[in-house]
Amino acid sequence: MKVILLQDIKALGKRGELVEASDGYARNYLLPRKLAKEANAQAMNEYKNAENSKQYKIATEKAQAEAAKKKLEGKVFKMTARAGRSGKLFGSITSKQVAEEIKKQYNIAVDKRKVVLECDIKEFGTYKAEVKLYTGISANIDVQVSEGT
Repeated sequence: MKVILLQDIKALGKRGELVEASDGYARNYLLPRKLAKEANAQAMNEYKNAENSKQYKIATEKAQAEAAKKKLEGKVFKMTARAGRSGKLFGSITSKQVAEEIKKQYNIAVDKRKVVLECDIKEFGTYKAEVKLYTGISANIDVQVSEGT
């Protein structure tokens, strides 16, 4: 019997999947406990609509990531920081600060965990960073740190 899972079931599959289960298992265990619903015409139609919706969402997210990559690729983000006499910064420039600068300049929201710095930024200079926008889509940027007040 074909059923659509309403919850994750360890031996069968994940929530929202269409799976084949034995008749007895489906009728006596899955359906009474509301762990799955029978794959009738209405349920199959809902399942196909949900799948199409998922695919559309993935496609739009990829398109947005590609557009953001075109905007960011190769750009230089100038940041200022205070430093001591030896040129060492008080603290460091973090990925959070880089993400905020991207948001400020290009209005592209980037999670701070998606900004990968080449190394810790504790001195003045230019550093490479990678911004992961989507699975397999990332932009390489430069972060230029200069002295400021």
